Amino acid sequence: MIEIKGEHFMQFNDTILKAYRGEETSYVPLWFMRQAGRSQPEYRKLKEKYSLFEITHQPELCAYVTKLPVDQYDVDAAILYKDIMSPLPPIGVNVDIKPGVGPVIDNPIGSKADIDRLGEIDPEHDVPYVLKTIEILAREQLNVPLIGFSGAPFTLASYMVEGGPSKNYNKTKAMMYGDSTTWFALMDKLGDLVIRYLKAQIHAGAKAVQVFDSWIGAVNADDYRYFIKPTMDRIFTELKDEGVPTIMFGVGTGHLIKEWNDLPVDVIGLDWRTSIQQARAMGITKTVQGNLDPAVLMADWSIIEDRVKRILDQGVSQPGYVFNLGHGVFPEIHPETLKRLTAFIHEYTAQS
Repeated sequence: MIEIKGEHFMQFNDTILKAYRGEETSYVPLWFMRQAGRSQPEYRKLKEKYSLFEITHQPELCAYVTKLPVDQYDVDAAILYKDIMSPLPPIGVNVDIKPGVGPVIDNPIGSKADIDRLGEIDPEHDVPYVLKTIEILAREQLNVPLIGFSGAPFTLASYMVEGGPSKNYNKTKAMMYGDSTTWFALMDKLGDLVIRYLKAQIHAGAKAVQVFDSWIGAVNADDYRYFIKPTMDRIFTELKDEGVPTIMFGVGTGHLIKEWNDLPVDVIGLDWRTSIQQARAMGITKTVQGNLDPAVLMADWSIIEDRVKRILDQGVSQPGYVFNLGHGVFPEIHPETLKRLTAFIHEYTAQS
């Protein structure tokens, strides 16, 4: 078992929570999507022995992986290490994470009867290891906020209907357009799951939660408004009473961020396709998070610094900004680059 000494004596750094609430901060806080994982030698060594699901089912081990980037990079938040598929097996979805492929489901959803056969999640009973990991981190090990997360209903549905990753989501859209009764039943089912799952993470100690709608960019704004937005509105309305910041993120979603701005969500995550300046010009009034193209981190430092400065200068133009990447860290990105980037951002944006 890997043990990590408690750090109760360290002052809690809540800078990122202030930024999420739109308050002034002494510097721009940051974290990186996929900051824990394949880019870290320590993680790759663990994966020689354990699968992803095996790591997430061992709270002490999962806490170690989650905390690694906080210790190594000095980022301002940890994000729980787990997969968006984690809550699906308990409700009856048979998921296997296949290397080089991703989540594969051998009992895909194709009808209302398939949805009716699914159960309801009871996080304390069904995913106690997730909650225990959060409790360990929040109680004993972190001096920065822990961000919990869930996949969004559309993205979860896309895997459940397609049976795995898809390039065009034909089956998913066919259900959405051609069998709306089944589609809305699936949205209701997954909306309930996300609400229960995220509330349990918050009660266990998560200080903010992010909803990943990774593939929602495949849907146009009109269809989003009709087929998906009501469920997202219900999710964020239910979470509002929990009193922690909520974050919405998707890929290729510049055409949807106006819709997100209407939701009772606190923070909008931007990928690299939409600049912060463009988002503000579109009337986005919420806190924004983002949005360096992670591929830039493969370039020379002079290029990285120039690109990051441009993003930071846009971000600090008004309160309510958190730096992040526009998607996840690549396995090829060197940990020293992320460490240097964190230090640069803190120094460049520090207010005297």
